[in-house]
Amino acid sequence: MAPGSGICKDVIESHIAFADYDMATSSLDLRGSPLRKAATGLGGNMGATSTNDVQELLECPVCINLMYPPIYQCPNGHTVCSICKARVRNSCPTCRNELGNIRCLALEKVAESLELPCRYQILGCHDIFPYYSKLKHEKKCRYRPYNCPYAGAECSVTGDIPFLVMHLKNDHKVDMHDGCIFNHRYVKSNPHEVENATWMLTVFNCFGRQFCLHFEAFHIGMAPVYMAFLRFMGDEDEARQFSYSLEVGGNGRKLIWQGVPRSIRDSHRKVRDSQDGLIIQRNLALFFSGGDRQELKLKVAGRIWKEQ
Repeated sequence: MAPGSGICKDVIESHIAFADYDMATSSLDLRGSPLRKAATGLGGNMGATSTNDVQELLECPVCINLMYPPIYQCPNGHTVCSICKARVRNSCPTCRNELGNIRCLALEKVAESLELPCRYQILGCHDIFPYYSKLKHEKKCRYRPYNCPYAGAECSVTGDIPFLVMHLKNDHKVDMHDGCIFNHRYVKSNPHEVENATWMLTVFNCFGRQFCLHFEAFHIGMAPVYMAFLRFMGDEDEARQFSYSLEVGGNGRKLIWQGVPRSIRDSHRKVRDSQDGLIIQRNLALFFSGGDRQELKLKVAGRIWKEQ
């Protein structure tokens, strides 16, 4: 192979082969090309399909993710995705030559001819997508893993719902309760010292599904507040099948909230910041607590039901 040639040149040769294999093979030598199998497979003249071979060439050597335009190449033809180009400081991760701003247009063009399965195929998604539609689908795929809903600390664990239920129970020691009606008590000896706090998550098993009860202290503007809300361990469409109510009170007064649980696809912080839940100002929470208002003793009652 001549100096300066490489992977991207092989893509160009292979792309010609797709268009007119019988004519191209008489003038092009694909024997040394890493795309030889891909070219013949997609051309349909030399045996088994080779989508996997092309897919391997579309994998970034740094992050191992599939590359999307712009795909960059060094003078020797080695490719890298646009995100990793910045990470490697414009130095080719394969040969250390300067990358520059050379686009591998042929590889980008070859990608247009591919149809690939969703990356979450093993989790149940069996749809096939054009290469450039695949990434958009995967961001919203209903089979993609869920993030751990634990709110007490940032947890990077992901998985399906049964796995996360066991993870919450075994690793975070979360309380698990059966039933659709609950009473939960939140106590804090020095509530005035609490500016931002997250109480231990509680999970309820109801209608064969799991619901996460959150209770947090934070500020809305300058006002200190407490907030209770429910998240559903599943997708948003499923969450809309349920409703819930939360009630808090004392000294003859009562606050009631009714809403639809949010999916754990939405982070607890996103739900909290949207104020989609029962919000109690600190002074009112201490009034509900009774006594000298120096200690928080708040009982939150709730009910979950399924919409018909």
